[in-house]
Amino acid sequence: MKIDGKKYPLPKRIRHHVSPALYLPISELKTIPANYPPVVEKLDWGKLFARKKAPDYLDVGCGKGAFLLSLAETRPEKNVLGIEVRKPLAEWINSVVQGEKIPNAAALWHSAANGFPFLENESVEKVFYLFPDPWFKKKHVKRRAFNLAFLEEVFRILKPNGELLLATDVEIVDEYHKEVLSEFGKLDFKAIDDESEWNYPKTNKESFCIRKGIPYYRIIARKTQ
Repeated sequence: MKIDGKKYPLPKRIRHHVSPALYLPISELKTIPANYPPVVEKLDWGKLFARKKAPDYLDVGCGKGAFLLSLAETRPEKNVLGIEVRKPLAEWINSVVQGEKIPNAAALWHSAANGFPFLENESVEKVFYLFPDPWFKKKHVKRRAFNLAFLEEVFRILKPNGELLLATDVEIVDEYHKEVLSEFGKLDFKAIDDESEWNYPKTNKESFCIRKGIPYYRIIARKTQ
């Protein structure tokens, strides 16, 4: 989906990196920053989606929403909820959704570090976690949303045969994903090389990688238990 930048100008001074505290569970913080996302326990889906149903797809770390909005456009029968830790971006995406009257898309200002308590058990078909911040430094690895607690929540909310889809252009992050998935042990996963197995819109980062000839890595993990 192409977004008219003049009609919907992006917020100014959007920082790629925000306070490290926003990437940690609220239970681990001694002091809660003023810009820490609220911990949402319940949502009224009727206020977010025209069909008044819970989301079918979850886009964790939806950023500027290009993938989220394209996915909603190409899957009009599915409700798509984006999760974004930066409040201005979540609000901007929702302004586009409202302005263009997109009935099946919404963004939520939320930190994935606090799980997804607003989603019921076995209610989501697919969870997307695409091109996350790699957090290269060893001391920063704890800021990665992808960990055992995250996988436990994903496993809880996925329907039987539901899927977690991962992508990164950083090989060590791809290896990290595989290591954590192996340690978790409840999801069957495989690397994806064949485009026919990945029939989804391209993210901005994926398109950039293709233009520049940068390799990237994809995994599909499936709930079979």
